[in-house]
Amino acid sequence: MTRIKLCGLSRPCDIAAANTLRPEYIGLVFAPKSKRHVTPEQAAALKRQLSPEIMAVGVFVNETPQTVAGLLNSGIIDAAQLHGGEDEAYISSLRRLTAKPLIKAFRIQTEGNIAAAAASSADYILLDSGAGSGEVFDWQLIRNVKRPYFLAGGLDPANVAAALRALHPFAVDVSSGIETDGAKDKTKMAAFVAAVRKEERA
Repeated sequence: MTRIKLCGLSRPCDIAAANTLRPEYIGLVFAPKSKRHVTPEQAAALKRQLSPEIMAVGVFVNETPQTVAGLLNSGIIDAAQLHGGEDEAYISSLRRLTAKPLIKAFRIQTEGNIAAAAASSADYILLDSGAGSGEVFDWQLIRNVKRPYFLAGGLDPANVAAALRALHPFAVDVSSGIETDGAKDKTKMAAFVAAVRKEERA
């Protein structure tokens, strides 16, 4: 079964929609420069409203390991997604502070990017076109990736079925593709989840 991550949720109504749709993961963005940024206090409030069956993933860009571990160990988030320049030394440092799952994001532009992703010691890898750019990258580049991965970058209700047929990723990750005017759209969220589940039944 392909897992689904609805990322960049920031309002109680977003959480309510996710609770109805039952994705495996939702994403809470802690990067201050993101328009989807939430504070630890906001994240804690959203997590309290989230169904316990859904994992909350905190998205970070070059945050200190201590801050990430604190949010993980306090239960505000269940896993951390590292979306900046965090290297193996950073992951090792974070591992000493927490046993919670780690997802490392990689910008896929060259074969070297793919090799680095394959070698990562993170629990999961995420393959994207950029730093949350919302653009599709060349899927041909990752056709031979053997390791299970989260596929991100420009996915939406219209193209996610094609992505599943072409790549069979472990999970699909969507943010801007389920938004209208910069805010999460529960109709698009539902359409995305429905497209994934329909393709799985085909």
